[in-house]
Amino acid sequence: MANDWYSLDELSRQLGRDRREIEKLVNRGRIPGHRVAGEWRFHTIEITHWLETEIRHFSGEELEQVESSYAPQQGTGAAITVRSLLKQELVEVPLEARTRRSVLETLIEVAGRSFEVFNPSAVLAAVLEREEVMSTGFENGVAIPHPRNPLPDALGDSLIAYGRTFSGIPFGAPHRQLSDIFFLVACRDPKTHLTVLARLGRLVQSDKFLDALRCCDDSAASYQLIAEADRLVDTRSDDG
Repeated sequence: MANDWYSLDELSRQLGRDRREIEKLVNRGRIPGHRVAGEWRFHTIEITHWLETEIRHFSGEELEQVESSYAPQQGTGAAITVRSLLKQELVEVPLEARTRRSVLETLIEVAGRSFEVFNPSAVLAAVLEREEVMSTGFENGVAIPHPRNPLPDALGDSLIAYGRTFSGIPFGAPHRQLSDIFFLVACRDPKTHLTVLARLGRLVQSDKFLDALRCCDDSAASYQLIAEADRLVDTRSDDG
């Protein structure tokens, strides 16, 4: 296929869904597509934007399919996991912030400890722009702020930073739910971006995991819990 476009069959394989289901969603305007010579074509950037806004509604199985579709093929690169991008120094608990902007500013400062953030102001601007399009807050108190597009010029490497405020703050989540758990995702390329969002999506679907996170009152304990939960995701995938 052309590098920048999917056919209908290619998109259905990429998403792990039945071709007829994808076609129905396209015809209803739920998935962005273009008619070219009577056939549906899908631009990779538009599909990336669609996925990163819809991913919060996916089931665990659908998230696992997205992750496996976009992750590096075996033998072509290191596996992309949460613990491969989230280091202990990039965890801040408690996160001292009371507004959406201060959460983002503080998380980007935390991310800067990696020495991989070359242009923090560009990262902040991109994340704020993404939040204006649609909040990355979930109904369960989690938010996964990220730029809408990868930032190869602002980052030395892809990374995740994590923080938890000890009280919930307005972050634009549905039904005005407050947010207290924040994963900042900043990636250099679209495949890593989608792989990480799907991986985190699988993690934060677990109420047990979130309850345990809210019981961790310091950075070290929070990091260990996240790393262990991430390892369990690998185990479940291998068993499947």
